[in-house]
Amino acid sequence: MSIRSSDIDAVDTIILPPVRDLGDGFTVRRALPSTHRRMVGPFIFFDQMGEAVFNSGEGLDVRPHPHIGLATVTYLLEGEILHRDSVGSVQSIRPGEVNWMTAGSGIVHSERTSDENRAKGGKLFGLQTWVALPTQHEEADPGFSHHKAQEIPTIEDAGTRLTLIAGSSDGLVSPVKTFSDMVYADIVLQDGARYQVKAEHIERAIYVVAGEVEVIGQTGGFATGELVVFKPGAEIVLRAKGGARLMLLGGEPLPEKRNIYWNFVSSSAERIEQAKADWQAQRFAKVPDESEFIPLPA
Repeated sequence: MSIRSSDIDAVDTIILPPVRDLGDGFTVRRALPSTHRRMVGPFIFFDQMGEAVFNSGEGLDVRPHPHIGLATVTYLLEGEILHRDSVGSVQSIRPGEVNWMTAGSGIVHSERTSDENRAKGGKLFGLQTWVALPTQHEEADPGFSHHKAQEIPTIEDAGTRLTLIAGSSDGLVSPVKTFSDMVYADIVLQDGARYQVKAEHIERAIYVVAGEVEVIGQTGGFATGELVVFKPGAEIVLRAKGGARLMLLGGEPLPEKRNIYWNFVSSSAERIEQAKADWQAQRFAKVPDESEFIPLPA
């Protein structure tokens, strides 16, 4: 994990996440948390998954693992993932759709390639983020919701397309139920197209999925794989250089510090220790029809 400096007045931090190979050619770029920035608004984890190419017979196999104190948000650009969890959900997610899983007091889930897609192979490319829950919701009942692509609001104007995955922005409100102020959007810009990053949310960042953008009136730009955190209240108008795709994320920061260990997030260090002990003793609810699990890291 590294950062680079910027001459742009509106920029707080630019994070260059490293590429990590998780095996079988499946790579991730983990932009949050980093040593330079732990959170942006309520977002405490940001992974780009892939782009991976699976041959026939290959696929994703993330065995059952637990979460507490957060919500996971899965959004794909290519491919498909089959989600199963301990509240009984079985759901495939495809590009443009949204999976929101509330861990709350504790949930277990797996993420795999379906038998049908494993047989034919294919690509997998997407984003998974974790949203830390406010203290009054950290122990909420676990739950899961899925939203089809046509349910997610989208606006297009002058070469810019914005899809609002969760939260509110640009006069849109996503149907995905959230627990705090936030914005999470997929923005596609044609060459030369502009987008104004609104100052309605205290903390804001963009992750450049593809291409390059610049801030109008400033020198320099941001390239593929960079997480750019802007200063609160700064006026920012982005312009694409050759076409670009961005993820916009942010919101109001939570007032309390969050502890994070493995897949557990909590305002209480003691609650993290309890979750570790519960997973080691296998006291979490099981995922139906799954016998495997990921052990607690040493």
